[in-house]
Amino acid sequence: MRETCAARPGLMAASRTLGTFRLPPLPTIREIIKLFRLQAVKQLSQNFLLDLRLTDKIVRKAGSLTNAYVYEVGPGPGGITRSILNAGVAELLVVEKDSRFIPGLQMLSDAAPGKLRIVHGDVLTFKIERAFPENLKRQWEDDLPNVHIIGNLPFSVSTPLIITWLENVSHRNGPFAYGRTQMTFQKEVAERLTASTGSKQRSRLSIMAQYLCDVQHILTVPGQAFIPKPEMDSGVVHFTPLTRLRIEQPFRLVERVVQNAFQFRRKCRHRGPGMSFPECRRLESTGKLFRLADVDPTLRPTQLSVLHFKSLAYQKMCDEDPHHFAYNFREELKQKSEKRG
Repeated sequence: MRETCAARPGLMAASRTLGTFRLPPLPTIREIIKLFRLQAVKQLSQNFLLDLRLTDKIVRKAGSLTNAYVYEVGPGPGGITRSILNAGVAELLVVEKDSRFIPGLQMLSDAAPGKLRIVHGDVLTFKIERAFPENLKRQWEDDLPNVHIIGNLPFSVSTPLIITWLENVSHRNGPFAYGRTQMTFQKEVAERLTASTGSKQRSRLSIMAQYLCDVQHILTVPGQAFIPKPEMDSGVVHFTPLTRLRIEQPFRLVERVVQNAFQFRRKCRHRGPGMSFPECRRLESTGKLFRLADVDPTLRPTQLSVLHFKSLAYQKMCDEDPHHFAYNFREELKQKSEKRG
């Protein structure tokens, strides 16, 4: 992972006092794409947002960025990057894996001396907790830190990245070592993240996000605003970590319960949690789970609330038999298949 442009401390300090900073006249995003011969790669689910009025609106929805430290994920040709720089930030750190976009971002860095740092690397492995000053850190129960994550998440990495960040929230590390860092990003599956109980869009992501954060769908960006046009409109989602989590159990345990439930979306609720137990005692253990949780076993996964999953996070049963937590039904199926072969 390589940092291509380090901010100069003297200039950075000076720039923080200039809340009215604006970028000088620059080539448009469309001209940048043409200048550097950039093309969206379909395999990476890349789409370019060219309308700076829309990128300005997305950034405004993130809240006040005056003197904020912002981590932008997947800046691409730099549309949202420009809007963030014009919002009066103290420092903007961008992480971009695609080397084709680095020259255009470097042009922005030259136009905003001391404000923009560019890291050529992978957001899935970048250590953001070491990137910003220590004095930005706040206690979890205190006011929100002046640190933000903003980005356009490509479909190809969005779900693993969101799950990683949510696990970071539960452990208060990674981007959340600074406190309850806010996240604002554009994503095709915004409806899944914000879906309420009973919605057809209700999913594993809905539960995992909503038990850890206040999640708001704050803006819809029409598909025709992108080049190339995606198959669906895109939503902008804002996350604020909760002071007190709605399920106070280990993240991996909650994830296991939720993941098993949604493997059988169209089935009654008991089949999914049953996969948390070895086949030899699955029926007995599943019945015990529902009795302890006081949950109707005829409900489908989409009909379950966060409170239902709180009850189903069966820490007590795992304490009684640690094998319950270690068990993986796919491994059992694999072993059976190998024996038959």
